Amino acid sequence: MSTRSALVTGASTGIGRESVLLLAKHGFRVFAGVRKAEDGHALVQAAEGSLTPVILDVTDPLSIRSAAEVIGKTLQDDDTFSLVNNAGIAVAAPLELLPVEDLRRQFDVNVFGHVAVTQAFLPLLRTHQGRIVFMGSLFGKIAPPLVAPYSAAKFAIEALADAFAVELWPWKISVSLLEPGNIATPIWDKSKHTIMATYGGSSPETRALYTDAQGSMLRLAEWFGKAGITPQKVAGVVKKALCARRPHARYLVGWDARFLGTFVPLSPDRLRYWVMRRIIAPR
Repeated sequence: MSTRSALVTGASTGIGRESVLLLAKHGFRVFAGVRKAEDGHALVQAAEGSLTPVILDVTDPLSIRSAAEVIGKTLQDDDTFSLVNNAGIAVAAPLELLPVEDLRRQFDVNVFGHVAVTQAFLPLLRTHQGRIVFMGSLFGKIAPPLVAPYSAAKFAIEALADAFAVELWPWKISVSLLEPGNIATPIWDKSKHTIMATYGGSSPETRALYTDAQGSMLRLAEWFGKAGITPQKVAGVVKKALCARRPHARYLVGWDARFLGTFVPLSPDRLRYWVMRRIIAPR
């Protein structure tokens, strides 16, 4: 009897954690990509069903190759296999203050890491009736100030998901992109440390130009981390994309994603910029 299997990257916390727990509960053989063994042990303790932690750093080619080999040896010939590219970080800062290496780190995890993992697992996806889910964002459609690195990476994922969907069609590998709005996850709480480090590393003269922006960013990071839909709701859409007979190419998740993702791109640029300046941009 065939088994549905799936790898979820970035499974230690937030959306990734809730996704692996939900999929395991509903009969999937789940491979949970984590960077620390203790995170994997915690997931096993919390799971109902089959959950196997896999050490996976999406920025490390050797780690990716090892994970692909381990999972490939586990799958049976008639098993299905899906990949959920979820791993991510959030870098936030005014672009003038942002060290370029921080922008590279944002793309290393949220963009290049997703591509590297997808490339490594494509042989398994081809032979096991695969599906791919990319974790995008409403910020992949709208680029607010102060979180440009995160938005830029999510814009890139939009393009990559579109291209993969067409390029992989000959092998019937479906590609879905989730576009959640604001989600209450730890990713933004972690970003507060990078915000403070960025400001601390800039000159006093430059910091003074963005004093108001610093306060706005910290308030936004705190609000993003507490408000919004729950990770469990996004996990439910991950499951839908993996189980639907005809999965959608895109899933807008949350009322803000559905509203803003539909109407803001159609609004005049001047109006959109004015609203953003009024809400969070520095004076």
